[in-house]
This record gives sequence, structure tokens and C-alpha cells, in this order.
Amino acid sequence: MSNQANTNHVTAQTLIWAVVMSLTIGFIGGAVFTSFRLTSQNAVSKNNTPSMDSKSPAQNEEAARIASQVFKLEQLLKENPDDANSWKALGHLFFDSDQPENAIQAYTKYLSFDPDNVGVITDLGTMYRRNKQPEKAVEAYDRAIAIDPKFENARFNKGVVLLHDLENVEAGIKAWEELLVLNPLAMAPNGESLDAIVQRMKNKK
Repeated sequence: MSNQANTNHVTAQTLIWAVVMSLTIGFIGGAVFTSFRLTSQNAVSKNNTPSMDSKSPAQNEEAARIASQVFKLEQLLKENPDDANSWKALGHLFFDSDQPENAIQAYTKYLSFDPDNVGVITDLGTMYRRNKQPEKAVEAYDRAIAIDPKFENARFNKGVVLLHDLENVEAGIKAWEELLVLNPLAMAPNGESLDAIVQRMKNKK
């Protein structure tokens, strides 16, 4: 069950670089970044039933598929609430279907079994960000970094939240500079080096 649910999950490990594709790299009217979305457009409503409003047939089909998987996992967890992998899979489904509050609950439950999983902790941070809790997102990223200082994705996402959500340019640049110490060749998905982006941001300050 959990393997099937994990198939379509875009984890923070992958998402972290993809997210920059939705950013406007550069400065427009003094703004660092434009607003961006971190999760799938195939939303499932809060009660875990498909949202059919303004959706294409393919999107409706995907929403129904996710809702079905969520229902199956929830039934499984009623019988076996200590199934950690099912909690993680459930969190991934809520992540992908843009249900941050539900994802936060599922990931938090999973982390009670496996508290040092830096990938899930980073996903949790992303969901806090999506739930308009940027401070808690940064806390989650810092938690992942404390466990694995070389985990680049948490460092990158921390910079995004500091820059975009908290509008703390100094701290955001610092987070990315710390990433560049680990990986001087870190690249944005548009092919531009993170170092070049940081330097441009510094020049615009």
C-alpha cells in the first residue's frame, strides 16, 4: 500500500530544486521572488473526496485516485495505527494533493516512529510553509540540518522561506551561502548557478 502511494509523491528532495522553476529569478520592483506554489494542482478537498470544480477530466481522475488511496490508507491505519510507513505514505498523498494541515498531522505521526528522517522532516517544513507557518517551516529545516548538516535540500528550502515568506534577505543569503560551502556547484533548475543568483542578490541590496 505504502509503495503505491509513494509512487507519485514529489518529495522535498526532488521538489526543492523544482520549486525554483516557479520563481522569478531577479528583482522586479524591489521584490526578491514572486509567489510560488509548492504542491500539485490536483487538489483533494479537506474531507478527502475529489474536488471536481474547474478541473479537467484528467485532473478529476487523478483527484479521485488520490482520494481512493487516502481512504484505503486511513482504513489500514484504523486497524494498525503503528504502521509508520503508512503514515508516511498518507503524508505524501496529502502533500501531493495540497492538503498541508493533513500532511502535517500525518508526517508528525510518522516522525514519532522515525524522528531522524531528514527527508520527511524537510517535507514537513514545506507543508508548514504551505500552511502559512513560515517560522515553523524554518524550524523544521533547521531540525533536518542539525541531524544531517550535509542535507542540501533543507538548506535550500530554508533560504527560500527566509527570502520569500519572512522577507529576511540577509538570513536567506546566508542560508544559501552555507549551502554553497557544501556544494559550490549548486545549480538552480534553470541552469544558473546558485552562486550567481546570490551574487546578483547582493549587488541589488
